[in-house]
Amino acid sequence: MLIKKTFHDVPSKLNPNGRPIRIFVLAPDLPEYPNAKFPGVVCFSEIYQVTGPVERFAGQIASHGYVVACPSCYHEFQGPEAIPYDTEGTDRGNNYKIEKEVAGYDEDATLSIDLLTSLPNCTGRIASTGMCLGGHLAFRAAFDSRVLSAVCFFATDIHSASLGKGKNDDTLVKVKRGDLTGKAEVVMIFGKQDTHVPRAGRDLIRSTLEDANVTTTFLEVQAQHAFIRDESSKGRWDAALTRSLFSFLLEVFERTVGRDLGVRVGGPSKIEHVC
Repeated sequence: MLIKKTFHDVPSKLNPNGRPIRIFVLAPDLPEYPNAKFPGVVCFSEIYQVTGPVERFAGQIASHGYVVACPSCYHEFQGPEAIPYDTEGTDRGNNYKIEKEVAGYDEDATLSIDLLTSLPNCTGRIASTGMCLGGHLAFRAAFDSRVLSAVCFFATDIHSASLGKGKNDDTLVKVKRGDLTGKAEVVMIFGKQDTHVPRAGRDLIRSTLEDANVTTTFLEVQAQHAFIRDESSKGRWDAALTRSLFSFLLEVFERTVGRDLGVRVGGPSKIEHVC
Protein backbone atom coordinates (compact mmCIF):
# COMPACT_ATOMS: atom_id res chain seq x y z
CA MET A 1 0.00 0.00 0.00
CA LEU A 2 1.42 3.38 -0.99
CA ILE A 3 1.70 6.07 1.68
CA LYS A 4 2.01 9.83 1.85
CA LYS A 5 3.68 12.04 4.44
CA THR A 6 2.32 15.34 5.75
CA PHE A 7 2.71 17.31 8.95
CA HIS A 8 0.62 19.43 11.30
CA ASP A 9 1.92 22.18 13.58
CA VAL A 10 -0.28 21.94 16.68
CA PRO A 11 -0.33 24.60 19.43
CA SER A 12 1.06 23.51 22.80
CA LYS A 13 -0.27 25.08 25.99
CA LEU A 14 2.71 23.90 28.06
CA ASN A 15 5.52 25.04 25.76
CA PRO A 16 7.05 28.10 27.51
CA ASN A 17 8.42 29.35 24.17
CA GLY A 18 5.03 29.30 22.49
CA ARG A 19 6.39 26.97 19.81
CA PRO A 20 3.91 24.43 18.38
CA ILE A 21 4.62 20.75 18.22
CA ARG A 22 5.12 19.39 14.73
CA ILE A 23 3.41 16.05 14.26
CA PHE A 24 4.37 14.15 11.13
CA VAL A 25 1.60 11.98 9.69
CA LEU A 26 2.16 8.98 7.42
CA ALA A 27 -1.01 7.53 5.96
CA PRO A 28 -2.19 5.19 3.20
CA ASP A 29 -2.49 6.97 -0.15
CA LEU A 30 -5.58 5.67 -1.95
CA PRO A 31 -6.96 8.48 -4.12
CA GLU A 32 -9.46 6.09 -5.72
CA TYR A 33 -11.01 5.57 -2.26
CA PRO A 34 -11.46 9.13 -0.96
CA ASN A 35 -13.64 8.06 1.97
CA ALA A 36 -11.40 5.27 3.26
CA LYS A 37 -10.75 5.23 7.02
CA PHE A 38 -7.95 3.55 8.91
CA PRO A 39 -7.03 2.97 12.58
CA GLY A 40 -4.52 5.38 14.09
CA VAL A 41 -1.13 4.77 15.67
CA VAL A 42 0.99 7.24 17.63
CA CYS A 43 4.64 6.38 16.99
CA PHE A 44 7.01 7.95 19.51
CA SER A 45 10.66 8.48 18.64
CA GLU A 46 13.96 8.00 20.38
CA ILE A 47 15.87 10.91 21.94
CA TYR A 48 16.83 11.94 18.38
CA GLN A 49 13.29 12.97 17.33
CA VAL A 50 11.86 11.71 14.02
CA THR A 51 14.94 10.31 12.29
CA GLY A 52 15.17 8.16 9.18
CA PRO A 53 14.83 4.88 11.11
CA VAL A 54 11.78 6.18 12.99
CA GLU A 55 10.14 7.40 9.79
CA ARG A 56 10.80 4.09 8.03
CA PHE A 57 9.37 2.17 10.99
CA ALA A 58 6.27 4.39 10.97
CA GLY A 59 6.02 4.10 7.20
CA GLN A 60 5.96 0.32 7.37
CA ILE A 61 3.06 0.50 9.82
CA ALA A 62 1.21 3.02 7.62
CA SER A 63 1.69 0.83 4.55
CA HIS A 64 -0.24 -1.94 6.34
CA GLY A 65 -3.29 0.31 6.63
CA TYR A 66 -2.82 2.71 9.55
CA VAL A 67 -2.65 6.47 9.95
CA VAL A 68 0.54 7.05 11.92
CA ALA A 69 1.36 10.22 13.86
CA CYS A 70 4.98 10.89 14.84
CA PRO A 71 5.33 13.81 17.30
CA SER A 72 8.52 15.86 17.55
CA CYS A 73 9.16 15.36 21.24
CA TYR A 74 11.58 18.24 21.86
CA HIS A 75 9.61 21.19 20.49
CA GLU A 76 10.29 23.07 23.75
CA PHE A 77 13.99 23.23 22.92
CA GLN A 78 14.40 23.19 19.14
CA GLY A 79 12.65 22.78 15.81
CA PRO A 80 11.32 19.47 14.42
CA GLU A 81 14.54 18.50 12.66
CA ALA A 82 16.12 15.18 13.60
CA ILE A 83 19.05 15.17 16.01
CA PRO A 84 22.21 13.51 14.63
CA TYR A 85 23.25 10.05 15.83
CA ASP A 86 26.61 11.34 17.08
CA THR A 87 28.13 12.14 20.46
CA GLU A 88 26.88 15.73 20.54
CA GLY A 89 23.42 14.67 19.40
CA THR A 90 23.24 11.88 21.96
CA ASP A 91 24.24 14.22 24.77
CA ARG A 92 21.75 16.84 23.59
CA GLY A 93 18.90 14.34 23.36
CA ASN A 94 19.63 12.87 26.78
CA ASN A 95 19.76 16.35 28.34
CA TYR A 96 16.45 17.31 26.72
CA LYS A 97 14.92 14.04 27.94
CA ILE A 98 15.47 15.00 31.56
CA GLU A 99 14.96 18.75 31.19
CA LYS A 100 11.51 18.33 29.64
CA GLU A 101 8.60 18.24 32.08
CA VAL A 102 6.73 14.94 32.43
CA ALA A 103 3.50 16.90 31.85
CA GLY A 104 4.95 18.03 28.53
CA TYR A 105 5.40 14.44 27.38
CA ASP A 106 1.81 13.67 28.34
CA GLU A 107 0.56 16.73 26.47
CA ASP A 108 2.43 15.58 23.35
CA ALA A 109 0.60 12.25 23.54
CA THR A 110 -2.77 13.90 24.06
CA LEU A 111 -2.23 16.29 21.15
CA SER A 112 -1.16 13.43 18.89
CA ILE A 113 -4.21 11.35 19.80
CA ASP A 114 -6.47 14.40 19.39
CA LEU A 115 -5.02 14.99 15.94
CA LEU A 116 -5.52 11.41 14.82
CA THR A 117 -9.12 11.28 16.03
CA SER A 118 -9.86 14.53 14.19
CA LEU A 119 -8.56 13.34 10.81
CA PRO A 120 -11.24 12.34 8.28
CA ASN A 121 -9.26 9.23 7.27
CA CYS A 122 -8.95 7.85 10.81
CA THR A 123 -11.49 5.58 12.48
CA GLY A 124 -10.64 6.90 15.95
CA ARG A 125 -9.36 3.54 17.15
CA ILE A 126 -5.86 4.27 18.43
CA ALA A 127 -2.75 2.26 19.30
CA SER A 128 0.72 3.44 20.29
CA THR A 129 4.28 2.28 19.78
CA GLY A 130 7.81 3.59 20.05
CA MET A 131 11.44 2.75 20.65
CA CYS A 132 13.81 3.67 23.50
CA LEU A 133 12.42 6.92 24.98
CA GLY A 134 9.52 6.42 22.58
CA GLY A 135 8.80 2.99 24.05
CA HIS A 136 8.35 4.65 27.44
CA LEU A 137 6.15 7.36 25.93
CA ALA A 138 4.04 4.77 24.09
CA PHE A 139 3.54 3.07 27.45
CA ARG A 140 2.46 6.33 29.10
CA ALA A 141 0.09 7.03 26.21
CA ALA A 142 -1.80 3.87 27.16
CA PHE A 143 -3.14 5.66 30.25
CA ASP A 144 -5.37 7.56 27.82
CA SER A 145 -8.57 5.54 27.51
CA ARG A 146 -8.64 6.15 23.74
CA VAL A 147 -5.49 4.04 23.29
CA LEU A 148 -6.44 0.38 23.00
CA SER A 149 -2.99 -1.19 22.74
CA ALA A 150 0.66 -0.24 23.13
CA VAL A 151 3.68 -2.08 21.74
CA CYS A 152 6.79 -0.72 23.46
CA PHE A 153 10.33 -1.49 22.24
CA PHE A 154 13.12 -1.39 24.85
CA ALA A 155 11.32 1.33 26.81
CA THR A 156 13.99 3.19 28.75
CA ASP A 157 13.75 4.90 32.16
CA ILE A 158 10.53 3.26 33.36
CA HIS A 159 12.46 1.18 35.88
CA SER A 160 14.55 4.09 37.17
CA ALA A 161 11.99 6.93 37.33
CA SER A 162 14.45 9.20 35.54
CA LEU A 163 12.22 10.72 32.89
CA GLY A 164 11.49 14.43 33.01
CA LYS A 165 12.63 17.46 34.95
CA GLY A 166 13.85 16.58 38.42
CA LYS A 167 13.76 12.89 37.43
CA ASN A 168 10.27 12.51 38.84
CA ASP A 169 8.65 10.13 36.37
CA ASP A 170 5.59 8.47 37.89
CA THR A 171 4.82 5.80 35.28
CA LEU A 172 5.03 2.77 37.57
CA VAL A 173 3.34 4.68 40.40
CA LYS A 174 0.34 5.19 38.12
CA VAL A 175 0.35 1.51 37.19
CA LYS A 176 0.40 0.49 40.87
CA ARG A 177 -2.59 2.65 41.71
CA GLY A 178 -4.60 1.01 38.92
CA ASP A 179 -4.59 3.72 36.26
CA LEU A 180 -3.89 1.16 33.52
CA THR A 181 -5.93 -1.74 34.87
CA GLY A 182 -8.77 -2.68 32.54
CA LYS A 183 -7.52 -0.38 29.79
CA ALA A 184 -5.06 -0.98 26.96
CA GLU A 185 -3.31 -4.22 26.13
CA VAL A 186 0.42 -3.67 26.62
CA VAL A 187 3.33 -5.44 24.94
CA MET A 188 6.82 -4.83 26.37
CA ILE A 189 9.78 -5.94 24.25
CA PHE A 190 13.33 -5.93 25.64
CA GLY A 191 16.71 -7.27 24.64
CA LYS A 192 18.29 -9.45 27.29
CA GLN A 193 21.65 -7.83 26.58
CA ASP A 194 20.23 -4.30 26.85
CA THR A 195 22.42 -2.42 29.33
CA HIS A 196 19.93 0.48 29.40
CA VAL A 197 17.24 -1.70 30.99
CA PRO A 198 19.02 -4.39 33.06
CA ARG A 199 17.40 -7.54 34.39
CA ALA A 200 16.40 -5.95 37.69
CA GLY A 201 14.64 -3.16 35.80
CA ARG A 202 12.84 -5.58 33.51
CA ASP A 203 11.76 -7.68 36.48
CA LEU A 204 10.39 -4.58 38.22
CA ILE A 205 8.39 -3.52 35.16
CA ARG A 206 7.02 -7.02 34.65
CA SER A 207 6.01 -7.58 38.27
CA THR A 208 4.39 -4.14 38.55
CA LEU A 209 2.26 -4.75 35.47
CA GLU A 210 1.26 -8.24 36.56
CA ASP A 211 0.50 -7.20 40.15
CA ALA A 212 -1.79 -4.47 38.77
CA ASN A 213 -3.57 -7.03 36.56
CA VAL A 214 -2.72 -5.17 33.35
CA THR A 215 -3.18 -7.23 30.18
CA THR A 216 0.49 -7.64 29.28
CA THR A 217 2.72 -9.61 26.98
CA PHE A 218 6.36 -9.43 28.06
CA LEU A 219 9.00 -10.44 25.54
CA GLU A 220 12.72 -10.74 26.21
CA VAL A 221 14.80 -11.55 23.16
CA GLN A 222 18.48 -12.18 22.48
CA ALA A 223 19.41 -8.65 21.46
CA GLN A 224 21.02 -5.45 22.64
CA HIS A 225 19.59 -1.96 22.99
CA ALA A 226 18.13 -0.30 19.87
CA PHE A 227 18.30 -3.51 17.85
CA ILE A 228 15.50 -2.40 15.50
CA ARG A 229 17.35 0.76 14.42
CA ASP A 230 18.64 0.23 10.88
CA GLU A 231 21.00 3.22 10.93
CA SER A 232 23.81 4.16 13.33
CA SER A 233 22.89 1.23 15.56
CA LYS A 234 26.48 0.81 16.79
CA GLY A 235 26.49 -2.73 15.46
CA ARG A 236 23.30 -3.76 17.27
CA TRP A 237 20.75 -3.89 14.43
CA ASP A 238 19.16 -7.33 14.00
CA ALA A 239 17.07 -7.23 10.83
CA ALA A 240 15.69 -10.77 11.11
CA LEU A 241 14.58 -10.32 14.70
CA THR A 242 13.09 -6.94 13.86
CA ARG A 243 11.01 -8.48 11.09
CA SER A 244 9.65 -11.15 13.44
CA LEU A 245 8.70 -8.64 16.10
CA PHE A 246 7.15 -6.29 13.54
CA SER A 247 4.85 -9.17 12.55
CA PHE A 248 3.94 -9.53 16.22
CA LEU A 249 3.18 -5.80 16.41
CA LEU A 250 0.88 -6.08 13.40
CA GLU A 251 -1.00 -8.99 14.99
CA VAL A 252 -1.62 -6.96 18.13
CA PHE A 253 -2.71 -3.85 16.23
CA GLU A 254 -4.94 -5.78 13.84
CA ARG A 255 -6.66 -7.54 16.72
CA THR A 256 -7.09 -4.50 18.98
CA VAL A 257 -7.67 -1.53 16.67
CA GLY A 258 -7.85 -3.01 13.16
CA ARG A 259 -11.49 -3.97 13.55
CA ASP A 260 -14.39 -2.62 15.60
CA LEU A 261 -15.67 -5.29 18.00
CA GLY A 262 -18.09 -2.98 19.76
CA VAL A 263 -18.27 -2.39 23.49
CA ARG A 264 -16.65 -5.08 25.63
CA VAL A 265 -19.12 -6.83 27.91
CA GLY A 266 -17.90 -8.68 30.98
CA GLY A 267 -14.41 -9.89 31.80
CA PRO A 268 -12.45 -12.95 30.74
CA SER A 269 -14.09 -16.32 31.28
CA LYS A 270 -12.76 -18.77 33.84
CA ILE A 271 -10.03 -20.98 32.42
CA GLU A 272 -10.43 -24.70 33.08
CA HIS A 273 -7.38 -26.66 34.15
CA VAL A 274 -7.49 -29.46 31.58
CA CYS A 275 -4.90 -31.17 29.35
